[in-house]
Amino acid sequence: MTGLSLHAVDAATGRPAAGMRVRVLRAGSRQRVLAEGRLGADGTLDHSIVRTRLAAGLYEVVFAIGDFVGAAGEGFLEEAAIRFRIDDPDGHCHLPLKFTAFGVALFRGC
Repeated sequence: MTGLSLHAVDAATGRPAAGMRVRVLRAGSRQRVLAEGRLGADGTLDHSIVRTRLAAGLYEVVFAIGDFVGAAGEGFLEEAAIRFRIDDPDGHCHLPLKFTAFGVALFRGC
C-alpha cells in the first residue's frame, strides 16, 4: 500500500476531529499544495493522496486546530504544521494526530 493517510482525534473529548481543515504540501524548493480538505466523521481525510505513490522527499501537513476548537471556546494553537520526510515511495505513511487546544502529539504509524 502506498500513499499518505491522516487521522486526527481531539484528546480532550476523545472524538474524531470531524470537519477539521487540513492541507498536505510538497515542502522544500518545489513547495506546492497536494491535497486540501476536511476530515470526515471518522477523523480521516478521504482524498486520492491516500492511494497515491509519493516521491521521496520533504512533505508537510497542516492541521487547522484553531478553527476546529474555536467553536468550543478559546484555544491556544492556530495550526499544527508537521514537516516530514518520505524515503520509501512504495511504502505507506500514516500520521495520527492527537491534539487539544493547547498541544499536539503526532507519530508515524504503519
